Amino acid sequence: MSLVRKPFVYMRHGETAWNDQQRICGSSDIPLNLRGEEQAKAAAEWLAYEWSQVISSQLGRARTTAALAVPHQQALADARFNERDFGQLEGAPILNQPLHRETPKGGESWDRFVGRVVAAVNDALIQYPLPLLVAHGSVYRVLFFQMFGTPDCTPLKNATPLLIQPLGDQGWVVTELARVSADTLQQLGLKPLV
Repeated sequence: MSLVRKPFVYMRHGETAWNDQQRICGSSDIPLNLRGEEQAKAAAEWLAYEWSQVISSQLGRARTTAALAVPHQQALADARFNERDFGQLEGAPILNQPLHRETPKGGESWDRFVGRVVAAVNDALIQYPLPLLVAHGSVYRVLFFQMFGTPDCTPLKNATPLLIQPLGDQGWVVTELARVSADTLQQLGLKPLV
């Protein structure tokens, strides 16, 4: 299953204590730390638009990020956007994170994870003209895998919104939202808040 070829905005949640400590968060519901809250509030500058829909993972760190970054609009929470379940490795140092295709003991397989994330993104893209999706680093890794054929991407910065757009018939372009002109966003259908 491939991604529906429509533009959308994606943002990873703000920082958590486990992110700061380089530990695997996975499906554990680790809250934002103070820096993560500030990152989410700072992202509001770039997200001050009327979104067709804001959708977050059900985990608190993503829901809180969405609420702080887009205070003018309530997000829908969808468990299919939750971070991958890393089983017994949750809380372990990030260096212990398995290769993507390996299934951690007691955790979620790569294929199952990819299937649920792609289904969630496609449902959002079919239903809404230009949604804002707030989720997790490994969810972005799935998107990267779908767009570019490899899950090996630069780690995604916390609370940094990205505009993801199809390029031609097969390619994709990923741009930090802060580098996209207001005119371009309006051409995509976003209306700035007044």
